[in-house]
This record gives sequence, structure tokens and C-alpha cells, in this order.
Amino acid sequence: MKGTKGIMKKGIFITLEGPDGSGKSTQIQLLSEYLTKKGYDIVLTREPGGTAISEEIRKVILNPELKEMTDMTELLLYASARAQLVGEVIKPALEQGKAVISDRFIDSSAVYQGIGRGLGIETVYEVNSYALQGLMPDITFLLDLDAEEGIKRKKKQAELDRMEQQDVEFHQKVAEGYREIAKRNPERIIRMDGTLPREVICDMIREKVEEQLNK
Repeated sequence: MKGTKGIMKKGIFITLEGPDGSGKSTQIQLLSEYLTKKGYDIVLTREPGGTAISEEIRKVILNPELKEMTDMTELLLYASARAQLVGEVIKPALEQGKAVISDRFIDSSAVYQGIGRGLGIETVYEVNSYALQGLMPDITFLLDLDAEEGIKRKKKQAELDRMEQQDVEFHQKVAEGYREIAKRNPERIIRMDGTLPREVICDMIREKVEEQLNK
């Protein structure tokens, strides 16, 4: 996006996080439409995925038949997919002044592998320090939702993948983990009630994005 004098504006990196079934996809679409109207070129991506290589890694990670996958293998696969996404898509887009909106990013690994799998948040960030290349989201929206409600929603949508098939206790750890990292990063992570009407959540997200853009 260029300003009125032709000067390239700084790109913005926005991520949406939350337990499975929290409504991220809907809010991403609404936010994309909003920023497009404001004149931004939009790059939508997801984790794991977002590039040809990362999408292939995604197939391995989420394959429900690969039940023997170790927790550390899972963490490293996510980091590998993320490294490719950052280098191939996110950093170049931000350098071009685009708005990047990602369905999940590093915070998902912090809670799913760090807390859910018990590997530790610090371990996750240490491993991912190479994948991130110094990049972090400008703002992250956490759609908070109880684990049971999230899984109930997902079961209505489609067949569950390997991560979604984890037991309720795992998903409860994930939901609580998100609340924990939100407390640790109040300047970046905006926690929202995922049970609110989507229009209400949409308005709240737009308001916070406007504040970020005006900084």
C-alpha cells in the first residue's frame, strides 16, 4: 500500500489464534475485506501451510494415521513449515507494505506443543528462533473458547485431523495455555470471548487494528 505521496507504507502482520472451532476463519475473511477497502494488498496464510513445501509438511503433521509421531518431531515439523512460510511469504510481503493475516503462528506452537505436549514454552521459542528470523506479529487476536465447545463445533464441520482427535484433556490444556500466553504478552495478544456474535467480535478486531495502524 502506498501513501498519497507515493511513499510505501509499512506492512502489518496480524495473526488469529484460538482453540479448534473458535471461529478464526470467519474473522480472517471479515478482516481481509475490511483492510482491502482501506487500500491494503492482503496476503492470507495459515499454519502449518502457506507454501507448497509447508503444505506438504502439513499433510504429515495432521495425518491421523501417523499416531506414532513423537512430540519433538511434531514441534520440529511445525518449525520447519514456519521457517519456509516466513522466508518465502511473510517477510517479502511485509517488505512490500502488504497486510499479512495468518490463521495461527508461533503462539499455536507455544500452547499445543509447549503446554499441550508438555515440552515447555521456552523450548518452543528456542527451537523456533531460527524459523522466525526475528519476526513476530504486530498484533494477535485470541478467540477464547472452552475446549468442549470448540471440539463440538469442529465435529459438525468435517472429519477431525490428527491434532483435533486428541483427547479433551489435551484440548483443555491448549485452551488454558492460550490464556496463559495472553497474560504474558498483553501488549500484543488481544483476548476476546469466542462465544460472542461474530459481528461483535469483528467490530472489536477492527477497532484494535485501527489503533495499531495509527501508532
